[in-house]
Amino acid sequence: MVESGLKENCLCTFDFSFLSDRENNLQRLSDFIDTHYPYAITGIERVDEGRELNAATDEIAVTADNLMYWALDMAKRGYEFDAEFDAYGAHFDPVDPRFPDLSGSKENFWFERASKQYDAGNLSGSLIGWSHVIAINPRNADAFYSRAIVKSDLHTWKSALRDYDAALDIAPHFFSALVNRGSLKDDHGDHQGAIDDYDKVIALATDTDHNRPMAYFNRGNSKLSLADRTGACADWRKALELGAEYAQARIAEHCGG
Repeated sequence: MVESGLKENCLCTFDFSFLSDRENNLQRLSDFIDTHYPYAITGIERVDEGRELNAATDEIAVTADNLMYWALDMAKRGYEFDAEFDAYGAHFDPVDPRFPDLSGSKENFWFERASKQYDAGNLSGSLIGWSHVIAINPRNADAFYSRAIVKSDLHTWKSALRDYDAALDIAPHFFSALVNRGSLKDDHGDHQGAIDDYDKVIALATDTDHNRPMAYFNRGNSKLSLADRTGACADWRKALELGAEYAQARIAEHCGG
């Protein structure tokens, strides 16, 4: 598309399709997309491979990253309904392209729009919106934090980690970002790195900050992964003391009640 004249962030509408051998799978997928995305469903038709669901997106600002994450989003949705994300494509006007408004006055607009899209279940739409915010203001820690959550939802954890790093470079005491980054590190085997993040929250957050009991609870999980059952139980009990009732199950399972 770039070789044909596409400019970065050019607005395009993509036609796309899913395949399945069961029409009911595609009907349920169609209903889900219609509910959670501002897309137009064209219909379901018979093809040689079985059945095909056809649809079209709203306008997407096309960059390599935006297109990749949109495709991952659609592949994820197809998988959830036992359908194959099959094909996509878009026309664009290289002579008179249109672009999203990324002027400074639009920072809050794009952030609020991305938040609404995420709440609606439109993962790629929210990610693209928060990328717009970052393009407008590269010091917006909340946008990096929010985009990291979506990237994690789309199973690109290394890229999510980089966004958490960026958020924390801007706001070192961003406790929710520290807890999330720690959890991501722990999920992928860096248990000590996770503990380091939780230590910062425990040292700096107040008892009334919901991140502090979560940090104790998560640190207990990381300690257990490192075979420190005593330390894990102490952390889970502290989390419970601070109101994290969900810690009771871990205490009952690993700490003798």
